[in-house]
Amino acid sequence: MLNIVLFGPPGSGKGTQSNLLLEKYKLEHISTGDILRKEIACKTDLGLKAKDLIDKGLLVPDELIIQLIEGQLTKETDSNGFLFDGFPRTIEQARILEDLLLKLNTSLTCMLSLEVDEEELMRRLLERAQIQGRSDDTPEVILARFKEYTHKTFPIIDFYKNRDGFFAINGKGELQKIFETLVELIDSVVEKSA
Repeated sequence: MLNIVLFGPPGSGKGTQSNLLLEKYKLEHISTGDILRKEIACKTDLGLKAKDLIDKGLLVPDELIIQLIEGQLTKETDSNGFLFDGFPRTIEQARILEDLLLKLNTSLTCMLSLEVDEEELMRRLLERAQIQGRSDDTPEVILARFKEYTHKTFPIIDFYKNRDGFFAINGKGELQKIFETLVELIDSVVEKSA
């Protein structure tokens, strides 16, 4: 089973690269952002709680995210693997992910971190706000998200750096080149573990 975490700050290109990787490797997409937007659109209790936090630029608590992720993993037992986009976001979530994968008799194949400077991220997110009309892409909320990312999510890099299969990738440049780099890294990890 091929299990990939695609990691990076808001606006780093995770969504775009996820779509390309999903197509190439025929994986199930586990996107906390997509799952939360669906809950918000359906106006579930979880969705309403999440919307309030997201609109303030805050992260949704671990216990709520874990419930959603576990439900998705157990639904897709015949999968080639999973691409985790926007999860894990905290050290606790990273530990829980390891346990969830063990329950499925599998493990994480690799963790790919898209790295983009804050100025470029801000430009991308403001552009996305204009195109998609996303309420969570205002300068104030973006800065709050960067702060949350730096304090809560960025430490995950240290958690994964001590394991095999962690790769930092420059997330600036031509989309196709970034994708090709990701594919080369994934294929090299799969080849070594075969």
